[in-house]
Amino acid sequence: MRIAVYLFDGAEELDWAGPYEILGVWRQLAEQADDAPTVDLVTVARQAGPVTCAKGLRVLPDRTWEDLGPIDLLIYPGGVGTRAHLGDESVRTWLRDLRASDTLLVSVCTGALVFADAGLLDGRPATTHWGSLDRLAELGRDIEVRREDRFVDDGDIVTAAGVSAGIDAALHLVARLDGVDRAREVRRFVQYDPEPPV
Repeated sequence: MRIAVYLFDGAEELDWAGPYEILGVWRQLAEQADDAPTVDLVTVARQAGPVTCAKGLRVLPDRTWEDLGPIDLLIYPGGVGTRAHLGDESVRTWLRDLRASDTLLVSVCTGALVFADAGLLDGRPATTHWGSLDRLAELGRDIEVRREDRFVDDGDIVTAAGVSAGIDAALHLVARLDGVDRAREVRRFVQYDPEPPV
């Protein structure tokens, strides 16, 4: 299982770091289990060099589009940086090519807007950050906007609502790809028991 987490200037930190943590723990636990799949987890950017995320965190991705090679799963975060991706034909083509090669595409937050802009959500259920739900509907054709869902799994495309919902979607992916027991093991490892104090 080869997984890439896409990074770009203006990516919301928790959108990608939350799923990266969950999938990274899955990789760690899988390495200790005889019956688990092999998990290869990398970060990827369009070009070489550091990216600066939405809150200022600078990150050096592992790969570029050019040297990424085949992947099984892509995490596409949201954040203010996604606005520049809308209407970008090279982004649209990259995503369509990944979809055509049977890559499981997963968006977090406003990453779903980019999927919609590429035509990948037409006629499908999807969600995004609550502040962008109307925009999601405008970017595609006949998108069934799921306003209350934390994430939507439509088989070959999974969309998650805003920011922290990416953690839920990632746990769902572990359950889908390696079983509920493994996902529970990951959840316990990261001590993900949401009880917000406010």
